[in-house]
Amino acid sequence: MAERDGDAGGDGDDEELTYADAGVDIDASEAATAALVGMVGEGEGDYAGLLDIGDRYLALATDGVGTKLLVAEALADYSTVGIDCIAMNVNDLVAAGVRSVAFVDYLAVDEPDEGFAEQVGEGLAAGAERADIELVGGETAVMPEVVRGLDLAGTCAGLAAKDGVFDGHAEPGDALVGWRSSGIHSNGLTLAREAVTREHEYTDPCPFAGYDTLGEALLEPTRIYTDLLDPMRERGVRAAAHVTGGGWTNLTRLGAHRYVVDDPFDAQPVFGFVQSEGNVSDEEMHRTFNMGTGFVAALDPGAAESLAAETDGRVIGRVEEDDEGDGEEGSVAIRGLEL
Repeated sequence: MAERDGDAGGDGDDEELTYADAGVDIDASEAATAALVGMVGEGEGDYAGLLDIGDRYLALATDGVGTKLLVAEALADYSTVGIDCIAMNVNDLVAAGVRSVAFVDYLAVDEPDEGFAEQVGEGLAAGAERADIELVGGETAVMPEVVRGLDLAGTCAGLAAKDGVFDGHAEPGDALVGWRSSGIHSNGLTLAREAVTREHEYTDPCPFAGYDTLGEALLEPTRIYTDLLDPMRERGVRAAAHVTGGGWTNLTRLGAHRYVVDDPFDAQPVFGFVQSEGNVSDEEMHRTFNMGTGFVAALDPGAAESLAAETDGRVIGRVEEDDEGDGEEGSVAIRGLEL
């Protein structure tokens, strides 16, 4: 029988579910990250660490798959989580304007298992092929007192000319071009799992098209956006955002402006299912998930339509002065919400 994660607690399943209720407090996480950075220092770059090596930057990013691994465990299907691991890293480098060149993985397990290790490797190989990078090794650690099941993470290295990286700062008047996500990707799975397993199991038939089971819908691999890098550079993209943890508030990482998104891609059915099963508010959904759009770039409006046309993207909105904000954080307006 598939693993059931349990419900959110409270008096019944009509209780509104939030990411914090499910176990992940974004504000607390950001505070902890800020504390860590404050102690170890911070290099150049936002989505990636940039190291000056003379005429170029060496860029590094590290990330993992997160609790999506629990869905893979429940279905005994680890064949795609390696794609997610690579995608979450290389997409961050793309957001910095850097081409990925190499990747190393770290697999921690409670006990060695040749079967799932082979499946993880299958996904890593598929992800590396999609991202056009080299797998240059990795590490497997057996830690039964630290890990239950497994954890998968990795580090990606990239190179970029100093004039090739994105400035990282959008400007009022810029257009926003967006690209469709493949689904939930690898963020917000703690909330998604909690919502789905209130009344269902991962092996239950999927009520919307494209998947046999609910678990398969949650395991849809993260889209890899490395093919966007050259077209974005050619059209002078100033800044880009990988829509990951924090959902649409990721746009404010491009500067303290008002980001008006009036034509986003439609959210895939999996998002509607998660929202209805968890009684999740519209605002919480957009603060947690990509809601159908996985990557966004800010650039001069004169180049936006051609970039969108060449890359199967869409002009989804614009950057404005944040007249009502405090000048420090910025804001996002999308689907009648103010984030």
